[in-house]
Amino acid sequence: MTVTGLLLSPFIEFGFMRRALVGCFALALGCGPIGLFLVMRRMSLMGDAMSHAVLPGAAVGFILAGLSLPAMSIGGFAAGVLVVIAAGVVTRYTTIKEDASLAAFYLMSLGLGVLLVSHFGSNIDLIHILFGSVLAVDDGALLLVTAIATLSMFGLAVIYRPLLLDSFDPMFLQSVGARSNVYYLLFMVLVVLNLVAGFQALGTLMAVGLMMIPAVTARLWANSIGRMLAVAVGVAMLAGYVGLLASYHLDLPSGPAIVLSAGLIYLLSLFVAPQGGVLPRFIRGRHLSG
Repeated sequence: MTVTGLLLSPFIEFGFMRRALVGCFALALGCGPIGLFLVMRRMSLMGDAMSHAVLPGAAVGFILAGLSLPAMSIGGFAAGVLVVIAAGVVTRYTTIKEDASLAAFYLMSLGLGVLLVSHFGSNIDLIHILFGSVLAVDDGALLLVTAIATLSMFGLAVIYRPLLLDSFDPMFLQSVGARSNVYYLLFMVLVVLNLVAGFQALGTLMAVGLMMIPAVTARLWANSIGRMLAVAVGVAMLAGYVGLLASYHLDLPSGPAIVLSAGLIYLLSLFVAPQGGVLPRFIRGRHLSG
């Protein structure tokens, strides 16, 4: 088989591979920018927490309607928003910090979700919800993912400037009369929406991987927000493509293969990326000392 056939034939021959690739690209467009803003706001671990928070809602949707896309999506979104609100209330009226309250709520959510699916379903259902299967994405799931990606891009465009100010200089944003809590809540709604889109393809445990790893990688390759956004989306798309190829040719689970592909790009970037890689920093140091 030629190199071109090796790289393109799975997507030319099989419709499910084409749907999976389009789904990964749509996820990259939505998750990449969201993940970058989480990193810039030092909320990287919050993405992981929120990915678990959608599980009990998805589990309730599964119990009521089986593996129904609308029911699990609505349930996951409701559960994620509820955890965000609950963590905010606890932070406001107690001495518990937001990261600690989120950790408590997401662990309870994870335990409750696994308990519900295990009790009312089977181990196969549990594995499907936790780890997903991007190769099984149908037209309905693809429409959902692309709709959420489109909404995310428009939503971020609307709140881009205040969200950026709130990330770097929240005091200035408050001084001009803007309500940072409103922008924060809108941003968290977009986070939950993208995690709901991600769990349809990658499962609740894997969805955050395509959101956070490309965003962290982008910090190593670019020094401006615009370039970092482009790199985050590009890395997420490349990880989706490479992961699907590895899944097809090596008979690997698709979700973990995609996340590990993103991880390998990150590890390579640690050595060769121009802004934060070890090798460029070493060369610059030798040049300056010389």
